Amino acid sequence: MTKSNILIGNSLNIPRAVIFDTDNTLYPYDAAHREATLAVEIKVEKQLGIKRKVFRSAFNEARKEIKVRLGNVASSHSRLLYMQKTIEKLELGTRILTTLDLEQTYWRTFLNHSKLFPGVIDFIHLLKSKGIVTANITDLTAQIQFRKLVYFGLDELFDFVVTSEEAGKDKPDTKPFEVALEKLKLNVEDIWMIGDNPYSDMIGAGKMGMVKIQKVHNGVEVIKTGLAKPHFIFRNYDDLSPFFI
Repeated sequence: MTKSNILIGNSLNIPRAVIFDTDNTLYPYDAAHREATLAVEIKVEKQLGIKRKVFRSAFNEARKEIKVRLGNVASSHSRLLYMQKTIEKLELGTRILTTLDLEQTYWRTFLNHSKLFPGVIDFIHLLKSKGIVTANITDLTAQIQFRKLVYFGLDELFDFVVTSEEAGKDKPDTKPFEVALEKLKLNVEDIWMIGDNPYSDMIGAGKMGMVKIQKVHNGVEVIKTGLAKPHFIFRNYDDLSPFFI
């Protein structure tokens, strides 16, 4: 831990609870997403004879249309809906088995190429050894986010989990945080929110008055003004351990 990590004040109070984001906070998202997308494109080219570039263009259009139509809710991230809409945009109709197969190909490949950031499990064990409650607030549907936590071996390490499907809205809407507070039954100033995204995680936690801890690595933006400004930034989970020792 260095002074350069601290953006507001010179110290942080020990929390009574720590909430973690999932994607790109517990593990690097981009590499797994690239591999999963490639696996889907290869399968489509082989089975349907559609060039990868053509499929990719249709997929990107489908994804944008679904997000616009559904708004800031869990199902707007659904790979199943993305695949269905993409196949339909390619004028193949609604191919249910194909859609299901492509969605499962995506997530199977995604998980096979996912690995936790170093120190995540040790840090959570440290928190629990200090009697600190652990929770998880995550966008997307419960089914796949639960699968991720089980795959990583984290399903027994979080006392509470809140998905945006359960809350009805994605971060930075306050609803996921409000649901978490209902479960935690703690004051917001006693809670740390650890996330990577300045807009969803930092602003969302900032709206609630939580302590904002930002995980940074390649491609992560840090904003030093307004609600998106974190109280502390860290690159490795070991940077947080000195607060609890």
